[in-house]
Amino acid sequence: MSNLLCNLVYNLADNWIVSADLAKQLLEQEATLLDAREPILKWFCRLPPAISVTWQEFSRSDFPHKGKIIENNTVLTQKLQAIGICQDKPVIVVADPVKGWGEDGRIVWMLRSLGHEKAVFVDGGYRALIKAGINRVKAGNTPPKTGDFVVSRRSKWEIKQDDLKAILGNDNLVIIDAREPREYAGKTPYGEKRGGHIAGAVHLYYKQLMDKQGQLLTRGEIVAILQQKGVSQSTQIVSYCSGGIRSAWLTCVLTNVGFNAKNYAGSMWEWSASPADSYPLSISLSGAG
Repeated sequence: MSNLLCNLVYNLADNWIVSADLAKQLLEQEATLLDAREPILKWFCRLPPAISVTWQEFSRSDFPHKGKIIENNTVLTQKLQAIGICQDKPVIVVADPVKGWGEDGRIVWMLRSLGHEKAVFVDGGYRALIKAGINRVKAGNTPPKTGDFVVSRRSKWEIKQDDLKAILGNDNLVIIDAREPREYAGKTPYGEKRGGHIAGAVHLYYKQLMDKQGQLLTRGEIVAILQQKGVSQSTQIVSYCSGGIRSAWLTCVLTNVGFNAKNYAGSMWEWSASPADSYPLSISLSGAG
């Protein structure tokens, strides 16, 4: 790793999101670029030298557990090495924050939870990176060099279903529902077995933390929104959505501004498919906003 790259990545452990300009500098020093956009978008406008990924590649395929990361570390290590992920090389993830679902945040949250300390996503996504001077190329694929990353899981940013159930009602816990208002209110447009929201959860649609161009709000604006929800720096936050994608993005943003945040990857797919007497849901509008 060059001295310049060493300097650029020095603070990446504490920063999960980078500007497009910093991302460009890191890419010029051979950081790995992952493109997590929908496949059809990549076909028309591919980023050089991006490696195409989807969150589903690294997640379970069996409903209702589709939001959860594959449990076999050996399989995950092989998959991540196959797309060129290296232990000490920064990973830059890009998606479409306006049209997407927070896929870039999901990949970054996953990599951080699997032990990669230099995974980040680009504020403003694909458009911001193009504006910063990364040229588009015609769709095509060059196989990446095999990486050397080895999975070493971290539990700091993830919570399991029964662990969440065990702490429901704790004074210092705030559960955030990152879905659309209609989902929070009880609609089930994405295959949930039951409608509503986890009892006690407040509503914060994840896109409320970005502007119409997909750029994040300022740290001060984000902190103010969280304070309105009763969240302080000492609060334990657990976020969820349908399958842990939008809530993973939210977990990245909250962690990046200094909050204590975890993602419940099983989310509503898993919770709503579990017995209602043990895993209750509410359909009141209290807390929406």
